[in-house]
Amino acid sequence: MDYFDQVEEAAGFIRQRAGTPDVAIVLGSGLGDFANTLTGAVSFPYADLPHWPASRVVGHEGRLAIGLMAGQRVAALSGRAHYYEGHDLRTVTFATRVMGRLGVKVVILTNAAGGITVSLTPGTLMLIDDHINLLGSNPLVGPNDDRFGPRFPDMTEVYSRRLRGLAASAAQALGIAIGHGVYVALHGPSYETPAEIRYLRTIGADAVGMSTVPEAIVARQMGVDVLGISCISNAAAGVLPQPLDHKEVMEVARRVRGTFASLLGGILERL
Repeated sequence: MDYFDQVEEAAGFIRQRAGTPDVAIVLGSGLGDFANTLTGAVSFPYADLPHWPASRVVGHEGRLAIGLMAGQRVAALSGRAHYYEGHDLRTVTFATRVMGRLGVKVVILTNAAGGITVSLTPGTLMLIDDHINLLGSNPLVGPNDDRFGPRFPDMTEVYSRRLRGLAASAAQALGIAIGHGVYVALHGPSYETPAEIRYLRTIGADAVGMSTVPEAIVARQMGVDVLGISCISNAAAGVLPQPLDHKEVMEVARRVRGTFASLLGGILERL
């Protein structure tokens, strides 16, 4: 069975048991509780989905829930596979491919990220305006299957201007302060050095993480509109005189999950 057929089998499995979602939301480190707010949800552990990669990182539950919120049928993916776990990028983006083949038209990609710009303090939610791919590869490398999309997809507007406008409107209505910035993806899993953070700041990055970019590229190839939201979970290395710790990432994500859920609800209402 080739890759396309694996994607189709997983999509058919989900469609038969839970219908077709309108929106998919990928929930980053510590943000997976949002899946529990869906009404009438059908839930699947990733291990039960055909060909679906496991997510073994702390803070990533590894579960797909499909239910209703704000009049939208939502697929909430609690956790993702990461490049640094040893997966290739086709595996990392498998779930995004499945969502695209299910007919999802909007995907909201969320993550926990380190703040490079000083004003992006821990707990800030940042709308991703653009990204820089420093993973060292691209999920579209290799033979292209035209059933997924074109060989050379345009990346002029990876993160939909329309969706960013809806998110900003929702944040304003809810009284949520929100930032904007450029997200840079690095391979990981080690955190960056202070010298690397100075370099990333110089080339225009505002926040740094280890995910999201491959999924965004694949979604755009498939014609899916993308909204990206980073939860700034810590100051990047060298910004503050203290070491970095994944426990801090998780704690900050837990602290803002109520605000995060409210923002997502407001966005869904405006779709």
